[in-house]
Parts: sequence; C-alpha cells; structure tokens
Amino acid sequence: MTHPTVDIQAAADALASLRERRPLVQNITNYVVMSVSANALLAIGASPAMVHAREEVEDFVAISSSLLINIGTLSPLWVDAMKLAAAKASALGKPWVLDPVGCGATAYRTGVAAQLAAQRPSIIRGNASEIMSLAGAAGAGGKGVDSTVGSSDAVSAASALARRSGAVVVVTGATDYATDGKTVVAIGGGHELMTLSTGMGCALSAVTAAFAAVAPPLVAASAALAVYGAAGKLAASKLRGPGHLAAELCDALYVLDAEALGRHATISTRALA
Repeated sequence: MTHPTVDIQAAADALASLRERRPLVQNITNYVVMSVSANALLAIGASPAMVHAREEVEDFVAISSSLLINIGTLSPLWVDAMKLAAAKASALGKPWVLDPVGCGATAYRTGVAAQLAAQRPSIIRGNASEIMSLAGAAGAGGKGVDSTVGSSDAVSAASALARRSGAVVVVTGATDYATDGKTVVAIGGGHELMTLSTGMGCALSAVTAAFAAVAPPLVAASAALAVYGAAGKLAASKLRGPGHLAAELCDALYVLDAEALGRHATISTRALA
C-alpha cells in the first residue's frame, strides 16, 4: 500500500487545493471561540458555518465538506447534537475532526470525549494532557483546559489512540505531532505568544477540518499544523504581546504562500517500530 507523502511541498499543495475548492466547514464549537475560528477559516480560504442545533445538524452535515466537533462548552443538548452530527458524518463518509477540549478535567467531559472518539473521527486534535486522558494513559495531568505535560510525552499515547480509534491523532505543543499509529510526523513552527491568546488551539482544529476536506487525514493534519504554525510565527513577529494576535494571525493565514511556509515551518517523519 502506498502512503501519501508528508512534507512541506505536500502541505503547500494542500493549501493551494483548499483555496481553490473553498470547503464548507461545519463547526459545532464553543461560545468562546466562534468568531476566532470563523475568521481563521475565512482567512485561509474556507467557508465556515456555526451550526449546532440538533434539529438541523444532520441536514447540514449532508451539505458540508467537513465537520468540526469541539467540546469546549458542553451542555446536554449540544452533546446530543454532536453525537447526531458525528454519526451522520461517519455514515456519509464525510471527514470530521474531534477536539476533546479539557478531556480529563471532569468525568462528564471525559465520557463525552470518549463516546465521540468511538464514532470514528478522521482526526483527533488536542494538547498532551487531553490526548493522554482520552487514550487512558497515566500521568496526563491537566489544568482545566491547559496541558501540564509536554507534547513529546504524549506521542506514545497518541499512537495507541490512533491505532485503537482509526483516527489520525494530533498532539500540539512546543513541537506538534501527528500520527496514524504507524508513522509520526513532527511539525515545527508557531510562537509562544499563541499560548496566551484565547481560541488559538480551537481555531487550529477548525483549520484542520478545512484541510481534512481536501487531503488524506495524515497529510491534512500535518499541513494544517505547518500552515497554522508558520502563520502564527509570522503574526507574532509583528507584536509586542498577545492582544492583537488573532487579527494578525488571520492576516498571516490570508497571505501565506509556499515560500513563507517553507521558511517558517518544518515537517519530519519517522516510522514507528
């Protein structure tokens, strides 16, 4: 079986395809980040829709290119809608991304994340503590929605979760990792200011869903991480603090080209034993 190439050129090609195809990305996401995520999707060339009412989520999945489910602000009605949308996406073969925000913080949140992960997402993206908690690994830690563990410490748990769930699993941190359980891709880029601006990780998940509409999951995840990291690095270079980062990030996503991507992000791969 031939596996898709995962490198900077593949990321640049995926970005070009996204901009050409302008996928419609359905977001069931949290109140805190809706505008940040929508603006990031528009800037990169996708079309966002924030649709979470359970009465229409299945119909909207049917017309969308991809789906994001982000569990940041949970309620029973939203959980019902998330499960309906995930099941519909899986039934239709539509790519969908799960962001298990705060997994491990409470039993309810962890249970919802596990139930959704069982519905065959294409990609699962979280910080190290979230991914380790979802994988059932020891030492996950976590401080609310923040990680207390480095991304490299979660690679083994991410690989195990990928094999069990069938999803590509992404762990974000100082270095980002994506794995399908057979290969691990390490992506360098980004800036420490991105940890100080609300919604940066959630918007990355939305961008990942856009890439999932135009590329296979491992390529999509790696491309999203590289593009977003390069844009974040460019945006932060213009700032003295995090206050205007979201706006500068959108500008950077809008103008990013293959040359800038190659200068500000790195991608390397290794096979798992």
